[in-house]
Amino acid sequence: MWASEVARATGGELVGEDVLVDGATQDSRTATPGCLFVPLVADRDGHDFIEAAIAAGAAAHLTDRNEISPATTAIRVADTSAALTALGAAARRSVGAGGGRVVGITGSVGKTSTKDLVAAVMACSGTTHASDRSFNNEIGVPLTLLGAPADAAHVVVEMGARSEGDIADLAGLARPDVGVLTTVANAHTGSFGFLEVVARTKGELFDGLPPDGCAVVHADVPEALAQADRARCPVLTFGDRGEVRAQDVRLDDVLRPTFRLESPWGRVEVKLDARGVHMVANALAAAAVGLVEGVGLDDVATGLAEARLSPWRMEVVTGSSGCTVVNDAYNANPTSTMAALDALAALPEGGRRIAVLGVMAELGDHGPAAHAAVAGHAADLGVEVLAAGTDLYGVDGLKDTAAAITVLGERALGQGDAVLVKGSRVAGLEAVVEGLVGG
Repeated sequence: MWASEVARATGGELVGEDVLVDGATQDSRTATPGCLFVPLVADRDGHDFIEAAIAAGAAAHLTDRNEISPATTAIRVADTSAALTALGAAARRSVGAGGGRVVGITGSVGKTSTKDLVAAVMACSGTTHASDRSFNNEIGVPLTLLGAPADAAHVVVEMGARSEGDIADLAGLARPDVGVLTTVANAHTGSFGFLEVVARTKGELFDGLPPDGCAVVHADVPEALAQADRARCPVLTFGDRGEVRAQDVRLDDVLRPTFRLESPWGRVEVKLDARGVHMVANALAAAAVGLVEGVGLDDVATGLAEARLSPWRMEVVTGSSGCTVVNDAYNANPTSTMAALDALAALPEGGRRIAVLGVMAELGDHGPAAHAAVAGHAADLGVEVLAAGTDLYGVDGLKDTAAAITVLGERALGQGDAVLVKGSRVAGLEAVVEGLVGG
């Protein structure tokens, strides 16, 4: 996109030379040669990092300021955040004009992993672009669209929400052709209040799907399945009761699932690199997307086998002491934490099973009961809980991650022992993984 096209799309004013820009970022640390830098104003003012972005090679930048260096190309706009949304909409029109289709993914659990699996499946049939990490909000979605290459056959967009209307806004921008609802569970209930509100909000994804699209939904979750009635297009279900389902699920010694995929398109054997039996449902959702979009069964199986998940999602590594470390530290809610505990318990029998758990944030009034339920599940599985930075699990909470690393060091962990590390982002438990693996 030329800088002059950026100006037209945003209603802005081009200042300086008309240059070609390739991609966009709001973070000067990730600026690449030729990109557009979008300085957003939040806790920090992105305008303070324009020079750093230019030094990193940014070809142009947005600004809402009057002072502009004559040596740079800028597009002056009224509001940089609104301009980013407008650019995302322009990029979406470009994807559609080129014949590309958009897959939108939301849900209480599994959005990012499903996004990674869908992208791997769709890449078997054409150029595919997917959101980076968990770019699933009003900043990440337009950046994902802007990052799509001109020849993209599919763009995979993850969508998150903190309040009613959020998914509707993101879907209005991305205009997905296929919408995936992974599940509905008690996550972010501090914002939503009740599970019914969570379901209603996630279901906003289906409202605008086109008649030639498809709503892909988890058949085993009634709160999710009910939302499919909102779609004006065909519905394809996945799960134990779904049209796309898994039979004969097995785990190997490092938690990689193997299963027989059954669908209206036929059957095929699948082996995942993603870890944990709970990843099977995400794989089924990805398979459903691929099949309805014309990917062959064998290619679906190949894509699922080759898929690599975003960092800190069920990574199984060996600690410096020889113990097994299950790194699921990116985020946590009751559903995902219980699934991770099940995965820990499913490791081959041997030594001790320890879960280092941080707070599950944003649960509101549901928080105490949810943490107690997780602790009870761990006890049923014979897993010892070390709580880092919280006492909500009913055990004496360790002060911080450093204290957790110290306690684990005192346990003299070795081969056969296994440690799960999981908590919400605010817990910062990746430091515990670093202590176990690098220490």
